[in-house]
Amino acid sequence: MSVYVIAEAGVNHNGDLNRAKQLIDIAVEAKADAVKFQTFISENEISTFAEKADYQKQNTGTDGNQLEMVKKLELKFDEFKILQNYCDSKDIEFLSTPFDFESADFLLDELKLKTIKIPSGEITNAPFLLHISKFKRKMIISTGMATLADIQIALGVIAFGLINKENILPSISNFEKAYMSEEGQHLLREYVTLLHCTTEYPAPVNSVNLKAIPTMNATFNLPIGYSDHTEGLAISLAAVAMGAKIIEKHITYDKKAEGPDHLASIEPLELKELVKNIRQIEESLGNGVKIPSAIELKNRSVARKSLVAKREISKNEKFDVENLAIKRPGTGISPLYYWDVQQFSAPKSFEYDEEIALNDCNK
Repeated sequence: MSVYVIAEAGVNHNGDLNRAKQLIDIAVEAKADAVKFQTFISENEISTFAEKADYQKQNTGTDGNQLEMVKKLELKFDEFKILQNYCDSKDIEFLSTPFDFESADFLLDELKLKTIKIPSGEITNAPFLLHISKFKRKMIISTGMATLADIQIALGVIAFGLINKENILPSISNFEKAYMSEEGQHLLREYVTLLHCTTEYPAPVNSVNLKAIPTMNATFNLPIGYSDHTEGLAISLAAVAMGAKIIEKHITYDKKAEGPDHLASIEPLELKELVKNIRQIEESLGNGVKIPSAIELKNRSVARKSLVAKREISKNEKFDVENLAIKRPGTGISPLYYWDVQQFSAPKSFEYDEEIALNDCNK
């Protein structure tokens, strides 16, 4: 299965529908698999007391609170319908992340999304996870700020929702039972992909910990992707080489644009380069079996060496270190048999550099 590349438009449209369409065009031009937005009703998501994060203060200034900032980035539900239709016309998958129950219902009930993205901040929001899991749609779950224990609890909630037995009440113990059950594990493998993530914008390279990708895969036996908030392309490409099945990367039309996430995003040419490089890495990974590739077999005899005459060798002369040399090409006796050949005598005379063949060895 190819690495699934999600171009994260997020809120980089700054509340402008035409800017949102522009971001879709950027993703299409780069041949990303999907373009993802964020769907929310600001008042349902953020309280009036919530302060901006440090990176938001740095990127948007210290005036106002988080609610006031996010309100300017909100698109209406009808605008998301337009964006989904626009994605359909461009043959790219439309995705979005809900941040409240009403937005989740809109995406799953009205837009009928086959896949829903759950953000890192909601991984401890058990009622929200349970609500979404009952729709039985594919779920991509970011795990920024989470421990393995946090992730396991969240997966227990989701397993409980996927099993969806109405006569059993939600509780920590029942979530754990659902997670440990054979049915729960089967359903998690069917519906869930986890994304490793560092929740900082931009994320410093030394905070990334890509070795968590194989750790998460071994722990949960689920496909693992990577949501990349670092600057540049290198870390996403390294994640692919380490086994990431999904790469999510923020995109923008201009890193210098006003807004909280533009600085941690990549521009159109960078996105093209990212997708191209991911496809090259995929092609290069192979199947893990260490055997010569078909294309290199023709070079084996050229690059390897054989036993040849180090000097002129007389008939019946014993082969030894004084008259044997190891040189290209590799069409004669392999140097692996260097010591075995010294048990034999020359059945004929040899010129300098003449190749010694197996049938040239007599006792």
